[in-house]
Amino acid sequence: MRIPFTKMHGLGNDFIVLDAREVSLPALEGPVIRALADRTLGIGCDQLIVLEDSDEADVSMRIFNSDGGEVEACGNATRAVGLLLGEAASIHTKGGLLSTTPQDGGIAVDMGEPRFEWDAIPLAYPMDTAAMPVGWEMLEQPLAVNVGNPHVIFFVGDADAIPLDRLGPQIETDPLFPQRINVNVAVVQDRNTIRLRVWERGVGLTRACGTGACATAVAAMRRGLVEREVRVHLPGGPLLIAWGEDDRITMTGPATEAFRGSFEWDDYA
Repeated sequence: MRIPFTKMHGLGNDFIVLDAREVSLPALEGPVIRALADRTLGIGCDQLIVLEDSDEADVSMRIFNSDGGEVEACGNATRAVGLLLGEAASIHTKGGLLSTTPQDGGIAVDMGEPRFEWDAIPLAYPMDTAAMPVGWEMLEQPLAVNVGNPHVIFFVGDADAIPLDRLGPQIETDPLFPQRINVNVAVVQDRNTIRLRVWERGVGLTRACGTGACATAVAAMRRGLVEREVRVHLPGGPLLIAWGEDDRITMTGPATEAFRGSFEWDDYA
């Protein structure tokens, strides 16, 4: 069975997009997802995106990390799907209903309202998510926020000096986070600029993470470190994040279609 796909990326965070509205897909299982995501033997991606029909929105989007696990939200993938749709659209995800609008700066995404309650992250037990009394070596007193998926944010003096490739997986899988966690280390450069590195749950170090940019910006705003609109610079490029008076987050940035192709399903099953 031959399956068409579209390869896309948002600031280097890359995706294989499968449109199940156009072709019936066999059951997606971990081994198939991991094989497709493999950058040597497969097509290669950070996330596999599956588009489906929806009764609640213009389209439904399912998101699978390269380790095979399904997750709730992906900001960069939402912009990519917005680019594919080509017009203002609503997108149903496990993390909630999102909307996209084409703009001169790329695609703007209404990411919804952030959640700060300890059980909405979720954490294993109650604590103040604005200044968590925990730490891992030089990373201490983070903030936690759920923006459709869970994030923990550390503000540091030099993000490049943090061994995120070593500490990221330790924090991601700490028992404090029963659903694992995305790990962000950020530097506030001024009241309008943040620099960010992200260890993404189920993926690893990534060139860009849209939900990580949203979570980090909101965390910095919550601490009064920045204005309500900031530019977040990731290794792959910048995203503009605004937290409105209506409590909703808007993320604006580019999305790119790299190429299209097809593959034989049985080669990866």
